[in-house]
Amino acid sequence: MSFERFAAAAFAVLVALAAVPAQAAEKLPVIELRITGHKISAEVAASEPARSLGLMHRKKPLADNHGMLFVFSTSGFHGMWMKNTYIPLSVAFIDERGVILNIADMAPLTTDAHTAAGFARFALEMNQGWFAARGIRAGATIEGLASAPAPR
Repeated sequence: MSFERFAAAAFAVLVALAAVPAQAAEKLPVIELRITGHKISAEVAASEPARSLGLMHRKKPLADNHGMLFVFSTSGFHGMWMKNTYIPLSVAFIDERGVILNIADMAPLTTDAHTAAGFARFALEMNQGWFAARGIRAGATIEGLASAPAPR
């Protein structure tokens, strides 16, 4: 194979791989969650590519009462950051029982790590201030997590 053909094939593979995260973001399942009477429509990032992409590259704030739920394969001290994420977000780290462990506000376009205060199985990102505006704090329980797809 000539170098030109190899370079063209390699470029085609890179273009195809670059398109995978964008396609995954478009096809994420959506579930309904409830927190202290508030309904949330949450896109679910249950696969490694979807969790890695998260809300990166989106420039508009999330719609009212919309967010993204991250489903992790195991409980742990998971962390989130805002690399390539343009909208300010708040993240709630949630244990296996659906109890919020802690909530952190995250500044756009930063690589500051925001870590769960305990063994989290989920993380829920919402527009920044969403939890505070509704008086939702650590200890609140989120309902509907059982309907989330299994992590992969």
